[in-house]
Amino acid sequence: MADYIEFLKHVRLFENLDRKSLEAIANAAVEQSYAVGQDIVRQGDTGVGAFIIKQGRVEAVQDRGGRQHKLAELKTGDVFGEMALLDEFPRAIEPTTCLGIQRWHFRGILESHPQIALALLPVLTKRLRNAEREDEASAKH
Repeated sequence: MADYIEFLKHVRLFENLDRKSLEAIANAAVEQSYAVGQDIVRQGDTGVGAFIIKQGRVEAVQDRGGRQHKLAELKTGDVFGEMALLDEFPRAIEPTTCLGIQRWHFRGILESHPQIALALLPVLTKRLRNAEREDEASAKH
């Protein structure tokens, strides 16, 4: 667990959290590995929780009318899945290891450590604004 805490201290989303909050997240995290090309989350599936990329890279793609549209490339320290409203479904583009946190467990952590929610708000707002821009741009085409 100590290495998870050390890793989480360097994740931009969690860098301002106190040790107790980091410990709560580290205790809830389950390490999972993915092979190249393996879907981590699929578009349309119910979001199960957040993923923090511990090692590797993934790309988030979205199916739009039968065509794959690349939304983002994510790397070590990036977080995804915390906003199930977005239809992103990251796929590993190199061997990847993530720390996964189940939604129900994460909600309990947020209730006990509200400062985590405050750290998430700017990231979620930025992603929502980017998604809105993407929708506006695709509507024009």
